[in-house]
Amino acid sequence: MTVLDLRPAGRTALLATFDSLPQVVAFRAGLTTATVPGLTEVVSGARTLLLRYDPATTDAARLRGALERVVPSADADAASAADPLVIPVVYDGEDLDQVIALTGMRRDRVIAWHTGQLWTSAFCGFAPGFSYLTGTEPSLDLPRRSTSRTAVPSGAVALAGEFSAVYPRVSPGGWQLIGRTDVPMWSLDREPPALAPAGTRVRFVDAGAA
Repeated sequence: MTVLDLRPAGRTALLATFDSLPQVVAFRAGLTTATVPGLTEVVSGARTLLLRYDPATTDAARLRGALERVVPSADADAASAADPLVIPVVYDGEDLDQVIALTGMRRDRVIAWHTGQLWTSAFCGFAPGFSYLTGTEPSLDLPRRSTSRTAVPSGAVALAGEFSAVYPRVSPGGWQLIGRTDVPMWSLDREPPALAPAGTRVRFVDAGAA
């Protein structure tokens, strides 16, 4: 049985707190194959999961018991039967040369690293549709830019720390820009509006190589 740090969050939700982001991702992946009656919504954070439930179906005590029987899954690929979201990228970002200098990798190796792994949307934040993606390969752990840009273009593909992301709209930002895509990450004309909500698997492909 999993021992969880669960606390009430209002009248119809519990907040689960974890020690690390991989634990959050693994537990959420485990939820996809578990039976948790009454669970209506799961909202991911960097160290937390907000678990909303239907009080007509369950209560906090029964939900806690069901959650403690969930087996976390470290294999995001096995936890989801859905094919990954494919995002074509033109790798001509303004900071690509800086990334090459910071890592000591050739341009083709940086691109191969980015396209050669499966990414998972760990959580969304900062702006609507902005998904923090974690990969299956060791992180480059890149620093943010020393000076943030006042306007990062919509569709910019970026790296910072352990994450990759696609800017869903024009906004300020300090991540390292390595490329761009035409794939809309946020649209009110679809449900859900975010293209890569938490739990979504993503694979980047080199559009320039096509």
